[in-house]
Amino acid sequence: MRQRPSARLLITDSLGRVLLFRFEHKTGALAGMTYWATPGGGVEGGETFEEAAIRELWEETGIRVDDVGCQIARRQVVFQLSNGEHVHEDERYFHVQVSGIHLSTTGWTAYELECMTGHHWWTLEELEQTVEQVSPENLGGMLEALGAWRRPA
Repeated sequence: MRQRPSARLLITDSLGRVLLFRFEHKTGALAGMTYWATPGGGVEGGETFEEAAIRELWEETGIRVDDVGCQIARRQVVFQLSNGEHVHEDERYFHVQVSGIHLSTTGWTAYELECMTGHHWWTLEELEQTVEQVSPENLGGMLEALGAWRRPA
């Protein structure tokens, strides 16, 4: 199985919400699948995980930063791509906090324009109550460990 390094982003706003994109696959091996996921994608030849995170942040949101800081989490999972290939995904997570941003889709590929059908800034309460599939499954715990979210006293 091919190894696929990937940089993922936990983007939070000043209200403590996290940005997720809605993926709706209409064709290919994932046809019929719908889920919410963090922005990010595969590391391209010669890139570090940090460089890939900066590039993916720009491409998927229009947000430009010079530094995403240190990796805050890692997840290894077998993942199926839209072409049907199964890969061993080595995901590295980076946290970026933003305020008052307007998202841009100008950097999206044709594939992203087809399957990324929406976005939402989620609260911890919404994540805990949703019946929709969210990736990664432990997103709330990752953000709590980071200190990006705090439960009400």
